[in-house]
Amino acid sequence: MTTKKVIEEIFSKSVRSGRRTYFFDVRSTRANDYYLTITESKRDYNEDGSPFYKKHKIYLYKEDFTSFKTALSQVSEFIIKEKGEEIISNTHHKEKTEIAKDDNKDDSKSNFTEVDLEDLS
Repeated sequence: MTTKKVIEEIFSKSVRSGRRTYFFDVRSTRANDYYLTITESKRDYNEDGSPFYKKHKIYLYKEDFTSFKTALSQVSEFIIKEKGEEIISNTHHKEKTEIAKDDNKDDSKSNFTEVDLEDLS
């Protein structure tokens, strides 16, 4: 008989953006240390119109947090400096418009959680 290990989530945050949702989950190693998983979940549709989700996952360990934060900050600053904060992509704009329409249906719910990179250190 084999037993399946249940992975306990210690702490979790999510960020919704268009058809994508990003999950930041703190998990525990066998040695009871913590690590971070970042999951991108993207909603797509089958030919029959039924939805499904594509998922991509990154595992990030404490020893890599500083260099990861530094690189993410530098790349983010470069993009904003070069291209500004305005959304250029028509596809992304369409996704944001669809979300805005959905959000206007029920203003009492907020689906956005701000994640501060300082929380990673």
